[in-house]
Amino acid sequence: MATRNNSESAWMGWVGFAAVMLALVGVFHIIEGFVALFKNDIYAVTANGVWLFDYTQWGWIHIFGGLLAFFAAASLAQGKMFGRIVAVLVAMVSVVANMAFVPVYPVWSLMMVTVGVLVIWAVMVHGGELKED
Repeated sequence: MATRNNSESAWMGWVGFAAVMLALVGVFHIIEGFVALFKNDIYAVTANGVWLFDYTQWGWIHIFGGLLAFFAAASLAQGKMFGRIVAVLVAMVSVVANMAFVPVYPVWSLMMVTVGVLVIWAVMVHGGELKED
């Protein structure tokens, strides 16, 4: 479990927030993946949408990405450096992936992008205040 560092600021709660939000983003990506696998008619593909993968490939990409985000959140909550690095990378990939969905589902996509940016900010600014036992 992560312990408090003597130089910890009052903003350290943002790292806990980032861990919880990253786990939530992981769960959302897993749900999106299962929707893509089993309900192909849910996603509305517009003429402006550019899709490089079919629904099954998108589904598996979201499921694996969601699992990675969930495990990165657990590692981040423990204060591990690996968790901080992977959390930022997973959040960046999530932001980029959700930008691809903006033409199709703008509210959902922009919500996921916002959460991803908050996770990146919290980990980059306050992640160093955690240390491993």
